[in-house]
Amino acid sequence: MPLKGRAFMAIWHDIEASGEAEYSDWHTRQHMPERLGVPGFLAGRRGVDWNLVHQRWFTLYETRTLEVLSSDDYRARLNNPTHWSNRVQPNFRNFARSACILSASVGRGMGGAMATIRLAMGKEALAGFEAIADRLAHRIALLDGVCGAHLGVAAPQTTRIRTRESELRASTGEDVFDAVVLVDGVGRRELTRVVPDVQELLHTALTVTSHEDGIYDLAYLLTAEDVE
Repeated sequence: MPLKGRAFMAIWHDIEASGEAEYSDWHTRQHMPERLGVPGFLAGRRGVDWNLVHQRWFTLYETRTLEVLSSDDYRARLNNPTHWSNRVQPNFRNFARSACILSASVGRGMGGAMATIRLAMGKEALAGFEAIADRLAHRIALLDGVCGAHLGVAAPQTTRIRTRESELRASTGEDVFDAVVLVDGVGRRELTRVVPDVQELLHTALTVTSHEDGIYDLAYLLTAEDVE
C-alpha cells in the first residue's frame, strides 16, 4: 500500500552484540510507541536481516509532512531520552539515516519483507529522479512478487541538528545518502529475485554514482492508532 503522509524517516544500523536482545525489546515496548505518540507520526516498521554483518536493522517511520521531523514535539522527545534509551542507544553502530520527502508511493497491501536501495546521485541527477519517480514506482510495483514501491529524496538538513539522542550515538557514525527506493515484497525470496531488475531500471533511467541495497524481513509494525 502507499506510504501514509508525504515524508518518512529511514534508518539503518547495527547493534553491539551484547545489547541486541535488549534493543529489540526496547524498540518494541518503548521506543516505537514513543515515536508514534508524536503528533504527525503515522506508522512505523522495523525490519531485520539476521544474516547481515553490516546494518542488520532497518526502521521506517511514516510522517504526515517533512516538518513533523523538525517539530517541537519531536525535538522534545529527542532531547529528553528515557533511562532505557540512555542505556540502549550507545550500543548503536554503523548508523545511516535521513528524513526524506516522498516523491512517489504506489501499491496495494503490505508484504513480509522490504528491499531498500540507497542511491548516491548528485544534485543534477536528483531533479531527474523526482521527475520520473512516479513512473519508476509504477514500473517497480508491476514486478512479480512486489506489492509496493516508494521513492524518496533525502533531506538530511532536517536530521542533522544536534540533540541529546544524537549525542548518545556520537561514536556510531552517521552516513547519509541522496535518495532511496523502498520495495515492498511478499517475501525475501521474491525480493531477492527482483532486486537486480529494480537496480537495472534505476541505472537505466538515472545517473547513479553508487548504491547500497538490503532486504529486511518485517519484525514489527505499529501505527499511530495503536498507541492512542
